[in-house]
Amino acid sequence: MSSASQETFISHLVELRDRLLRAVVAVIVVFVCLMPWAGDIYDLLALPMMNTLPEGTSMIATGVVTPFFVPVKVTLMVSFIIALPVVLYQAWAFVAPGLYAHERRMAIPLVLGTTVLFLVGMAFCYFFVFGMVFSFIAEFAPKSIVPAPDIEQYLSFVMTMFLAFGLTFEVPVVVVVLARAGVVSVEKLKEARPYVIVGAFVIAAIVTPPDVISQLLLAVPMCLLYEFGIMLAKMARKPQEAGASDYSPPSVEALDRELDRIEAAERGERK
Repeated sequence: MSSASQETFISHLVELRDRLLRAVVAVIVVFVCLMPWAGDIYDLLALPMMNTLPEGTSMIATGVVTPFFVPVKVTLMVSFIIALPVVLYQAWAFVAPGLYAHERRMAIPLVLGTTVLFLVGMAFCYFFVFGMVFSFIAEFAPKSIVPAPDIEQYLSFVMTMFLAFGLTFEVPVVVVVLARAGVVSVEKLKEARPYVIVGAFVIAAIVTPPDVISQLLLAVPMCLLYEFGIMLAKMARKPQEAGASDYSPPSVEALDRELDRIEAAERGERK
C-alpha cells in the first residue's frame, strides 16, 4: 500500500470514528435527559399489558437489580429512537462523498422510508396489536390463576414484537430495491405472490405468540405491504425498463426475410 493510499485510509478511519462518537454522544445526551423519567417511560410501555390485567394486579420483578436495569434499557431504546435523525445524518455524511449523484438521489428516500416504516411498524404493534393480543390471552386465562407478568420477560416479548413488526413494514423497501437493482422484475414479483403469502404466515407463526389473532395481525399486513411494494416498484422502474414490457421480439419469418434482403443486396453490390 502506497503512502498516499495509507493516508487516505487512515483519514477515513478518523472520520468514521468522529461520526460514531457524535452519534453516540447524541444518544447519551438524550438518555441522560430522560433518565429522571425512566420509570414513567417503562410504565408507558407496560400500559397495554396493565390495561388487561385484573384490577389490583401488577407486574413483578424476580431479579434483585431488575427494577433498575429494565427501565434503563427501555429509556436507552427510546433515546436511540429520539436521536435517530442525528445518527442517520452522521451515517449519511460519512457515506455520501463516495456515492454518485443518482445513488444519492436514491439513498435519501431509501433511508427516510426505511426509518419511517420501521417506526410505523412499532407504532402499529404498540397501539393496535398489543391490546388485542393481551386481551385475547386474558380471556383464555384460567380463573384459578392470577396473572403477574415478570417485567424482564415482558420487555423481551415487547422487543421481539417491535422488531418483528418493524421489519415487516420494511417489505415495500425491500421489494423496490430488488426491482430497482434489476435482481427481480415486477412480473416475477407478481408470480411470487402465493409463495409470499405462505411465507408470511410461516414467519408469523414462528415470531408471534401461539394465537391466531397475533399471527393474522402480522401476516396480513406483510401481504398487503408486499402488494404496496409491487405498486411502488412499478413507479420506480427506469423508463427503458417500463418500455421493455411493450417490446415483442420479431418472428422467425421476419428474420428470414431480413436475411434474404441482406444477401440480395450483397449479391447486387458484387455485380
